[in-house]
Amino acid sequence: MRGQFWATGDPGSSSGGLSGLIDRILSIFLGASDPEREKRRLLKEIEKQVKHQKYKYLKTKGAEALPGLAKLFYDMYKVIAPAQVLLQNAHSSGVLKTILIESTLTGEQLKILETVDEAAIRKAAESKDTKVLASELKDKLVTFFSAFNGDKIKEINNRYNLLLLFFQLINFDYYFFLKKFDSALPERDFVYHPKFETINGSYISDDLKDFLEIMLQFNKDQNWNALFDILASYKQTEVINRDDFRKVIKNLLDVQRSSILTLIVQLIDQDPYYQPKSYYHDEHIVEEYLNKIKTGTEMTIQKILIERQNKKIDTLLNTIFGTTAISRMKYYTEKNNMAFSKKMLGGYIYVRPLNYLKAFLLDFYKRDIKTVVDILLIRGKWSTNLSSQQLSEAFHAIMQVSEDLIVFDEGLSEEGGSGVKLKAFLHKGDRDKNSIVILRKMLKDINDEALRMINETASNLIMVGKSLKLVLEDYEKKPHELILNWKEVEGAFEHDVKETLTGLYKKIYYFIQLMQFYVKKK
Repeated sequence: MRGQFWATGDPGSSSGGLSGLIDRILSIFLGASDPEREKRRLLKEIEKQVKHQKYKYLKTKGAEALPGLAKLFYDMYKVIAPAQVLLQNAHSSGVLKTILIESTLTGEQLKILETVDEAAIRKAAESKDTKVLASELKDKLVTFFSAFNGDKIKEINNRYNLLLLFFQLINFDYYFFLKKFDSALPERDFVYHPKFETINGSYISDDLKDFLEIMLQFNKDQNWNALFDILASYKQTEVINRDDFRKVIKNLLDVQRSSILTLIVQLIDQDPYYQPKSYYHDEHIVEEYLNKIKTGTEMTIQKILIERQNKKIDTLLNTIFGTTAISRMKYYTEKNNMAFSKKMLGGYIYVRPLNYLKAFLLDFYKRDIKTVVDILLIRGKWSTNLSSQQLSEAFHAIMQVSEDLIVFDEGLSEEGGSGVKLKAFLHKGDRDKNSIVILRKMLKDINDEALRMINETASNLIMVGKSLKLVLEDYEKKPHELILNWKEVEGAFEHDVKETLTGLYKKIYYFIQLMQFYVKKK
């Protein structure tokens, strides 16, 4: 487990450590080299120490645990029981971490924290450019983070590690331990007067070892009041009687210094070399907290950008098509992406723009735009071939994309060239890893082709739009310089020339804006 230091030994224990080493060395010189004999000798020494202790917790003859030991745990249980109830499941709550950290924030940090809240960011975004707001928030976070110096981080981490120790103390199963001394003992009913009996020490040996792992972590310098202030803020009430808890800690430290519990386990287990193991919590929570704030702020800005982008896209779709529900592709679809997602593959990534492209080409380009361009190129007498040639090349390039798009989509059907291969490799994907590699390559090529058609249409539409704008300007100019026979051309138009050209130009302009959300930035 991260953040734990393991330690062995019980402070003040005289059966281990340096004195124990000296005893063993002397025993060798005295000729007592037999391990079993040495073990018996050490156990006798431990037995003497237990008898001379002020704590009457064990009857050495027979290694029986006395009611006095149960009373030690019962006195702790009475003090700790309210916290057990109030803080049930609190260990798994991230709220306590946040409260603990934010209790140390300065006034300036608290103000900054309010501004990086999602609601506050959204409010600010109503009157500010998102990029400007993002830059301002970044500067504020730098100020917020810089206030966490080494001393503050150490203080926070120490307090959290003390909280983890407190959880260990209150989550020890006192009731299970005490029931072994009084089988009638009710849980957390302190009106009941327990009748603790002497029991076989082997029944509680493992429990004592577990408790020793907790007890060794306590020291006189721990700041419990600061921690209980935070817990009181968290639960809106005191979680424990602080005066009573101070007595518990004082008693525990006395027991810790005496090594009585370690000596008892050594006698019960007949193991003079036993030393309790304990770990010291060393969790670091500040970095995680700061990363959460930074990530949350960035995600909020990103969400706002995406929402605004989607809003712009919906506005453009309604302007161009009169609806946001555009579905023209038969096989390059989100529905068919489900088969790829099951294999953890990206699938078709340009479904939306390709649907918009096909709808635009079928509904407008090959009808309204084609009609006007045909009139201009066939009927019109252009002053220079260059202008008409640019319009013609761009127009026919888009017409070719329109044909390519149909072939492309049909090719992905179950009978199409690419569709047959995709289906085959998808079927073999679970058994043959190489099939997944091939699928990735195929999907990349398919998506590259989709992007090519989007980019090619966009670039050529720009040229068509520019040409129509020049034609419109020439129509309103006297004398005409670009098209020399406007009277004849005008007669071929079904509706007003200016109105028709303006409408088409706007339609192209809006569609190019729509495609810019999807075309690759170079």
